[in-house]
Amino acid sequence: MGTAVAAPMPPTPGTGTSPAALAAAGEQDLAAIAAGGQRPASGNAPSAGPKFTKSGSVWRVITPDVVLQNTVTDADGDTANLTFQVYTTNADGTPKAQVDLDGTGQYGVLVSSYVASGTLAKVPVPYGKLKPGVLYTFRTSAFDGSLYETDWSPWADFRIDPYVKFPAAQASSAIDPTTQEVAEVTRTAPGPALPTLDANGAVKREATQKRTCGAADAKGRKICMELSPPTAESQARAKQRAEAQRKSEEAKARKAGKTPGEAAATAAAAPAVELVDWCYDKPVGKDYMTRGEACLKNVGSANLVFLDPDEATIGFAKFDFEQRIKAYPNKGSSGSDFAEFDQQIVIVPVSIDPVLEGVTMKWNTGVTCTSCTTSKTRWADNQNNSAGENAYWDANDWSQYSGRWGTVQTTWSGTGKEIIDLGWSVRATVDASLTASATADFGSSGIQEVRELAPRCDDIVKGSAPGCVLPYFKLNWTVDTNLYPAAGGYYWYMQQVMPDHAGSKRWDSLMHYLGPDTPVKNSAGGTWTSDNSRTRVCDNTWSVHASDASVGSVDCDEFAMASTHESGGYPKSVNLVTSGSKCAQLFTDKMGDGSANYGLLADTRAATKGPNGSERCGRAAIPSVQNQRAFSGFPAPSWRMLDGDGFFVTLPGFEHCTSTASTCTWRKVG
Repeated sequence: MGTAVAAPMPPTPGTGTSPAALAAAGEQDLAAIAAGGQRPASGNAPSAGPKFTKSGSVWRVITPDVVLQNTVTDADGDTANLTFQVYTTNADGTPKAQVDLDGTGQYGVLVSSYVASGTLAKVPVPYGKLKPGVLYTFRTSAFDGSLYETDWSPWADFRIDPYVKFPAAQASSAIDPTTQEVAEVTRTAPGPALPTLDANGAVKREATQKRTCGAADAKGRKICMELSPPTAESQARAKQRAEAQRKSEEAKARKAGKTPGEAAATAAAAPAVELVDWCYDKPVGKDYMTRGEACLKNVGSANLVFLDPDEATIGFAKFDFEQRIKAYPNKGSSGSDFAEFDQQIVIVPVSIDPVLEGVTMKWNTGVTCTSCTTSKTRWADNQNNSAGENAYWDANDWSQYSGRWGTVQTTWSGTGKEIIDLGWSVRATVDASLTASATADFGSSGIQEVRELAPRCDDIVKGSAPGCVLPYFKLNWTVDTNLYPAAGGYYWYMQQVMPDHAGSKRWDSLMHYLGPDTPVKNSAGGTWTSDNSRTRVCDNTWSVHASDASVGSVDCDEFAMASTHESGGYPKSVNLVTSGSKCAQLFTDKMGDGSANYGLLADTRAATKGPNGSERCGRAAIPSVQNQRAFSGFPAPSWRMLDGDGFFVTLPGFEHCTSTASTCTWRKVG
């Protein structure tokens, strides 16, 4: 920037700013030069902060409590000070109007203390003098007690830039904080005849048992079964069957007098026999789950081979398999008076050799549970008509649409909580032999460390009857950033900078719920609660930072939330602090750029350089309503959350932002 703006001779401490004082200072100046003195000089690199970092050519300041600084030198080795002068800018960046920093209305400058030659002189600008979002420029002039600098330093531009920027809360919103997406899941124990995959779907361990054979019958014949993962062919078969089912349902609906639109809607719905409605349309080859349901479409196919005593093939058959699990969140929702989960297998014939005469499949479900009662398998056809005690196909009367659906009901009547392990196998027999059979192992609900498909039943959740869930599923709470943008922006910032990125999907870092069943005790011997954690973070070291009146009433909002294991106040937290003063300190303020926006800024009253990015918690002055409501609808009871259950926190108005190095601006969702 140029130096076109004229300015008076900088005042000096102790001399005042009257004309008489300035005249006296001028005489003193001439006398000092006559005595051989040399003028002090400002440095050529004035800077503004904190954190004293630049964005391009502009110093990015993270707080309205601005600190301006520059070096000052004196050839005589004397101490010296600097006078600081700030201007707003024109559209082209040139100085526009001087800002009255000291409130006198005469010179409007701030003067630093005397410092040693060659060191930094700095001044703090009182809160309220400078506004967030406005581009300012400043310069300095030196004085050593005797001599004034005859020129000004170069101009330096700065702007108070918040970490995040957002409007006032919107009046309404279409965001549903509780919406969950179906998640893909990789099985850790698919059985010895199927390969184990890693999270990316690559083969982690090859199948250890390609074929399983039963004992020979009286004629020396035996049956063997070979399981294989889904293939392109089996995926195509499943798609073809689903399309045929839709056409059949649509034709029946039209025949019943429904309009074409009504018939199409009927056909699009899952068949009545389907245990997990959303599973029907999912592509074969992957497994999926929600908090209460699992859809296993990566089970694969089975080749059934009937062998003579010389192990020559007499006949063969092939079937496609799928499985379902459904856990009911509370008793009564299943129709029974117990906590309950159901299981279902789908078996579809692909081919059956007539020499086998007929094939029977029996589904064996293993349940490891001390308080469970499991029913017999109920078999039905695609239209949910009863199909007998076993899955049976006549070798001369079958089709690829004659699927069999076997459903097993398990009720739980225990106390406390219980993780339940499951296992599955299928036993096959053929009518051509009286005794020959073969069994294929379909694996289990997961290895001990993971148990991804294992139900959990409990009677602990407050305000809810006993029920069951699939706790491996990671829930997601979506903060309504339309209604609570200040809270959402603050949470987003903390997720980026905290070492554990608590709750962030981007870093796959879960928060863990502080449940009513936590074993941790407070000082009174009672169960540790969120209030205990909150008291440690929002302790007496917190006070309200000054802000624009439009911000309104504010509260101390802690992150991670007091209701989680990641809270800085939770005794076993990886983020545990002795006091909230150890957390990142932030506050909400109004932007001064003419917009209706607000920003999240650093509170530098104690941490003079602002957050350093290594803090394990945060506390911020957030508008009271937003602080109190952003998590107020968290449905822990209906989700049957117990202590340690993991969940993510997503922030849709800010998820497009990737870095705290520049201001993240909120975007309305919906």
